[in-house]
Amino acid sequence: MKPKLMNPALAPALAAALAGALTLGAAPAASPPPADPRISTAFSLPGARVYPEGIAADARTHAVYVGSYADGTVYRARPGRSEAEVFLPAGTDGRRTANGLRVDARGRLWVTDSTTGVAVYDTATRGRLAHFEVAGDAPRFVNDLTITPDGTAYLTDSIRGVLYRVTPAELAAGGGPLTEAHDLSPALRPRPAGAYSLNGITADRTGRYLFTVDMVAGDLYRVDPRSGSVRRVTLTGADLKAADGLDLSPDGTLRVAHNTTNTLSRWQLTPDGTRARLLHTITDPSLQIPTTLARTGGRTLVVRSQFDNGGPLSPGGPGTPTTFTIAAVRGL
Repeated sequence: MKPKLMNPALAPALAAALAGALTLGAAPAASPPPADPRISTAFSLPGARVYPEGIAADARTHAVYVGSYADGTVYRARPGRSEAEVFLPAGTDGRRTANGLRVDARGRLWVTDSTTGVAVYDTATRGRLAHFEVAGDAPRFVNDLTITPDGTAYLTDSIRGVLYRVTPAELAAGGGPLTEAHDLSPALRPRPAGAYSLNGITADRTGRYLFTVDMVAGDLYRVDPRSGSVRRVTLTGADLKAADGLDLSPDGTLRVAHNTTNTLSRWQLTPDGTRARLLHTITDPSLQIPTTLARTGGRTLVVRSQFDNGGPLSPGGPGTPTTFTIAAVRGL
């Protein structure tokens, strides 16, 4: 059975947002393309049509979790294993997609479903601890999330251009509506109605600032979660078009996955988060449409989504996916 990738009404918007300058060619060979020597395979994901999207590392156990955009399966890769295992099967608790993933300081796994909201799981028992949904029937696309040191989660909505928030008190209560915390729409560059904008999100080590990217315009925004003030970060050296996942190290190093250009970039943020300078890029077809990345054990793990091989970029179209894998990248 062909997996249901998304609400059909939203498919054109996602294709337009992700496709960009990507030109779909002939079906790929039976194995991933030769990689830059800095790029290797960390582990594989079982399944023929996984189309992974998000990734999260557990700092306590060093396990890595990966979500399937195609059907909401969540996989777990244990340290030293060459293949991940199914951690939460497709459709668990009604989940249709698994976009953003994070493991918080207490080892709880957060999983967004683009069509509804976010669920939180106990990684020891696999039991669901909490569930938050966007109210109403208006279009939404709950995409990525970050968790600040005080335990508050912030999530992007790529259709609405807003940030949602889940506080520790709301988490302890076990669920409720996913409430809007900050509306970035007035600050975003003009976009067609219904177009995708906000994607990846991250926070600095103190939680003073959030950073989120407009993948269409290529802009990075700094958000003060207390005051709600929004400022466009001045970028030097390039832009952030097609930027998807973000990872910010405590020293201000920002790593970015650019999906349709098969590019990873590294930036240096100023201490006040108002400027960012490009330091390094890696572009290689073996990244296979990278959607996001995570730092763990001194290495960068990158999701190879293969969205262009019969996935969200070309549902039902040409292209046959190879084995789905997570890349390990040196030198980023």
